[in-house]
Amino acid sequence: MNTAEAWNGPLGRHWADHPDRYDAMLAPFDAALFDAAAIGVTDRVLDIGCGSGGTSRAAARLSPRGRVTGVDISAPLVARARALTDPARDGDVTFELGDAQVHPFEPGGYDVAISRGGVMFFADHVAAFAHIGEALRAGGRLVFVCPRPAPPDGEERRALGLLASLVGGDHAVDTSVAAAMASLSDPERITSVLRAAGFEEITSVPVTAATRWGGDAADAVNFFVSRTQGPPVTDRTRAAMTDVFRPHETPGGVLLRAGVWVVSARRPR
Repeated sequence: MNTAEAWNGPLGRHWADHPDRYDAMLAPFDAALFDAAAIGVTDRVLDIGCGSGGTSRAAARLSPRGRVTGVDISAPLVARARALTDPARDGDVTFELGDAQVHPFEPGGYDVAISRGGVMFFADHVAAFAHIGEALRAGGRLVFVCPRPAPPDGEERRALGLLASLVGGDHAVDTSVAAAMASLSDPERITSVLRAAGFEEITSVPVTAATRWGGDAADAVNFFVSRTQGPPVTDRTRAAMTDVFRPHETPGGVLLRAGVWVVSARRPR
């Protein structure tokens, strides 16, 4: 299964069915993303891989006299984004179904392009970023978040590794998606790709935050199991999985520290 099929299949449907869950998981990185993007009140914003539209709506609040376009390859997620968005409340936000690698954007039609974890899945990163660059005005900004390699003793890597060993191969994440997730984990490769795509002033800043997996350990297990395909998980395995999450319970929920790169670049003036 390729990534387009995954995002229009079980993976995309799961994200569309649980937008609050995924937003809670990724929201800790929003401040760094939007600080780097420095969206102005009249900016025209392009949100790549917008998912259920949380970052698009947040961008619209920062650009009340501008406009925001969210684009995603997942039909279930675009439908969810539209359903969750109220023009009277959220402003000028629209969503388009399409592959950002080739989608017919207005040339020079945007001041800034953002993405919270939506750019790792491109088949050809150089071609995709060059195409996105053409949608930016001269001097326009690109800012995105992508996963950073987890240290061997990192909370998220250790916990998820234990959970994966408990549920077994029948519940493994699709290999094409897993490979794509790591495709921009090396900052030197990020710089090389963006330079080849015509960008300059490229920086990759490490950011670490606590991602929320559930209200308590049992809730986190339910969510983790619901994300995978496979036979029912036994009560014994579920109890062992609950033990993995329990040390990470806090008053704010089950929190696992994880790292990302916040990448900034600019189209030449």
